[in-house]
Amino acid sequence: MKDLILIGAGGLGRELLQWIKDCNAKNPVWNIKGFIDDNINQLTNIKCSHAIIGTLQDWIPTPNEVFVCAIANPLIKEKIVKQLKLKGANFTNVIHPTSIIGSENNIGEGLILYPFARITVNCTVGDFVTIQSSAIGHDASVDDFSTISSNCIITGNTSVGKRVFIGTSSTIIPNITIADDVYIGTGSVVMRNISSGLKVMGNPARAFTPPNNN
Repeated sequence: MKDLILIGAGGLGRELLQWIKDCNAKNPVWNIKGFIDDNINQLTNIKCSHAIIGTLQDWIPTPNEVFVCAIANPLIKEKIVKQLKLKGANFTNVIHPTSIIGSENNIGEGLILYPFARITVNCTVGDFVTIQSSAIGHDASVDDFSTISSNCIITGNTSVGKRVFIGTSSTIIPNITIADDVYIGTGSVVMRNISSGLKVMGNPARAFTPPNNN
């Protein structure tokens, strides 16, 4: 049995810990060792069954360890994964027992599938994609390091690029292309192709500039 370590002890990490426990209850696969996080106080005053056992910076992977990246931000996720891979880390997929993966799909490394998430048919999902409780329609693709929040609908023939973040309860209509490094705000309805690096929000989704809080 492999030792499993979660990268990141924030909210997504604690959610993912629960889904890993659900996987083990169905079919014991991993010995859960705990979290690694550079913020060693991340779990202070938070009730959690597992502790932070070290930092990302100092952790040296061993052959019996597998990792799962519990980071939502695509850019940070990519940076951390690449750092640990250079140290020899191996990553695993976490697929909740209630999720559904249809036929004829291409699934990459480090996939996270939340409860009731759905990947239908003839889809391509890249490496280190996080799909919370959302649906991926037929013939759609989601590229590396992207994060799809809960209650989203990625409809048929949609193409989602690398490092895309899609906020909760967003809908992408069919045949849309979303380029790399796009941020889609919560509750958006995307009805047009989106160029690389844009931040969009609304119904229909339009480009916006985040407020400067400095």
